[in-house]
Amino acid sequence: MSYAAKPLTPKSKLLLGFGSFLIPILIWCAVSYLPFIWHPQVQITQSGSVAYLQTGSRVDKAVFYAEAQNAVNAGAEPPQGKLVNPIYLPAPHEVAKALVTAFITPPAQPDAPWFHQSLWHSIKIVFTAFFIASLIGIPLGILCGFSQKISQLTEPFVEFFRYLPAPAFGALAVAILGINDAPKIAIIVVGTLFQQILIIANTTRMVDRGLIEAGYTLGTNKLKSLFNVVIPAALPDIYRDLRVLLGWAWTYLIVSELIGTTTGITWFITQQARYQNFDNVYAAILIIGVIGLVCDVILMKLGEHFFKWKAGAK
Repeated sequence: MSYAAKPLTPKSKLLLGFGSFLIPILIWCAVSYLPFIWHPQVQITQSGSVAYLQTGSRVDKAVFYAEAQNAVNAGAEPPQGKLVNPIYLPAPHEVAKALVTAFITPPAQPDAPWFHQSLWHSIKIVFTAFFIASLIGIPLGILCGFSQKISQLTEPFVEFFRYLPAPAFGALAVAILGINDAPKIAIIVVGTLFQQILIIANTTRMVDRGLIEAGYTLGTNKLKSLFNVVIPAALPDIYRDLRVLLGWAWTYLIVSELIGTTTGITWFITQQARYQNFDNVYAAILIIGVIGLVCDVILMKLGEHFFKWKAGAK
């Protein structure tokens, strides 16, 4: 006896989607606000007789307890402190505050960009690079999936090249394209183009052969079959592939922005980490995730509108 899985109701989908974010946030809150879970350090509130323990500094619990015991044994004033997490793990309320202040706080250097300017710069780099990669990857991927000859001529080299790490071309990209945005765009293109060709080719091959044969039966030639049968049939799944591949472009952003002049959101993260403002670092990382998620939801809704006849396009 088989049991078919019941489709989830819209309410269930909403609750489960909310839970997927709520669970990690609750874990983060527990680690941040419940000292017995972790809190491996002590933040000094009063140094007492231990001169090298500065007020506001953090030390491991073992060191603090040893110094406090030594002070008590010597009849001196012991240090005072509170249990805290390492500075690289700020609490949720600190990151939430940084999410707001990052947009309204002017940069430390007069000539430095604001946070929103750095963010917009990075967004332009990602989408420009992905557009360039798609201009080449989509048609070439479709042709590879449609024609065995083009596939055999193209895919062996693409398979080889996709294993080469894109950041390894950084020095070469700077030498050829300069130190501004062009090498950054090139690195993202290299990191996504060859994967895009292979994925789209495989998606094209999955078009129902019965549709193609039916087209030939009705008198279409190979070229008409490509444009009137294969591409329309594969387009919803190719669109879904592009949504996934856009996420890959974001993963190459941070590496690409370290090449040449440091700009964009990477510059902001690097500067904040240098001064140990890790609440701002987490805020910037979360902003990238929010932008990526919003873009994906928008693309999903557009896909549902454009491909209403293809349920799998969601």
